[in-house]
Amino acid sequence: MVLSMTTATPPSSPGSPSQQQSQSSSQRAPQQNAFAEDQRNGSRHEAYAAVFAMLEGLPEAERTRRRADIDRHFRRRGITFCVYDDAGGTERLIPFDPVPRVITASEWDIVEAGSIQRVKALNAFLDDIYGAGDIFRAGVVPEGEIRQNPYYCAAMHGVKVAHGVHAHIAGVDVVRSAPDEWLVLEDNLRTPSGVSYMLENRRALQRHMPELFRASTVRPVDHYPDLLLRALRACAPAGIDQPEVVILTPGSCNSAYFEHAYLAGRMQIKLVEGSDLFVDAGRVWMHTTKGRQRVDVIYRRIDDDFLDPEAFNPESALGVPGLFAVARAGGVTIANAVGNGVSDDKATYLHVPAMIKFYLDEEPILKNVPTWRCSDPSELTYVLEHLAELVVKEVNGSGGYGMLVGPAASKAEIEAYRARILADPSDFIAQPTLALSTCPTWTANGVAPRHVDLRPYVVSGKDTQVVPGALTRVALREGSLVVNSSQGGGTKDTWVVEDTSC
Repeated sequence: MVLSMTTATPPSSPGSPSQQQSQSSSQRAPQQNAFAEDQRNGSRHEAYAAVFAMLEGLPEAERTRRRADIDRHFRRRGITFCVYDDAGGTERLIPFDPVPRVITASEWDIVEAGSIQRVKALNAFLDDIYGAGDIFRAGVVPEGEIRQNPYYCAAMHGVKVAHGVHAHIAGVDVVRSAPDEWLVLEDNLRTPSGVSYMLENRRALQRHMPELFRASTVRPVDHYPDLLLRALRACAPAGIDQPEVVILTPGSCNSAYFEHAYLAGRMQIKLVEGSDLFVDAGRVWMHTTKGRQRVDVIYRRIDDDFLDPEAFNPESALGVPGLFAVARAGGVTIANAVGNGVSDDKATYLHVPAMIKFYLDEEPILKNVPTWRCSDPSELTYVLEHLAELVVKEVNGSGGYGMLVGPAASKAEIEAYRARILADPSDFIAQPTLALSTCPTWTANGVAPRHVDLRPYVVSGKDTQVVPGALTRVALREGSLVVNSSQGGGTKDTWVVEDTSC
């Protein structure tokens, strides 16, 4: 995920991003241009007052000791992530910044309502494109664009899912560009990760900096595992009173394995691999020391292609042969459902505001970032002329890889990327660089502003809910616009506190 500064002036053609949001044509440093969340009317935001009072009251040696204690906490807990490169995978400790991000209740209400609205619309979209296709007949979304998407799963057509929920767990990545403006960068409806960091960030701060919480009323997030388990059980096949839920992991070599094991422990359910499950008599079963046990809901952390070698990739040794056939027949619930990738594709992202209006008859609470599609010849021309000012991403990219951040790129990098775009324009989208918020962050030279994004986790079962907190990712390097941990970013605890008179 890239956090960017305002530079580009879009074209004035009908329907272009310029009609959605005006841009500055001057290029400025990110921190000069960004909205500082700890400031209000030129002075310290009152929501941060207790945080700074406590931190400023600690001697330097004590701050250093507390920071080391937190690092040891994360290391003991095994809170790591894996960075993949040409040499393989490298396990690293997730960087954690002990200065919390503080969001007031009224600010959070906008994020919460907008995230719920967005996920409801996306679930309706998935249920529709694998069902009646009303949005195609209405001309709101081109049918060919969706059917030809590499993540569209034709085998899902006609599959009925409980409560119409395809995305039981969704992560909506949002950024703040002004005091009252939040923008959605992307939607994550396949296997969104990071919620374990949200929970452990809170636990680490409560344990090693308890003074911070004594002067502030922070809404809890620790009930997330209970909320998720209730939602998964609510989507079990019909007629099952006490559904058995498991987490399906590809194994300990996976970059998010810590999270798989963590959530299984917190929800007190089994963590299984493909070899632990088998299909018989139209149901899914689990091998146990007491014999076989029926499985009703599988919270899978395996990509579609590897989920079932009989239905998808025949070379997969990670999945369960015959699993998808059981799911099609209603004998087991797979969460998240197969085929969700089409909804968080960056080309589909452009249509989400229209989905909200079509399915919910509501105006979007959270806006999209204005976006150019390189598959459109007129928009491609603009993108190629302004590569030095834009952020360009692969349509199916993730993790901060394979993108161009124009203002930070060399001429050689820009020209190399230009060649990539021209080779296959449909594989890329571009966005203007935006003035995004900064949050106070503990650095080697003291507290300083760093760019942040926010990922609320939306849980859908019989209803759709969000815990009052989220994963804040922070670009720890000065001037950096990339918050991904694989690209040098870190995480923060996210506080939702009651409004104060400020």
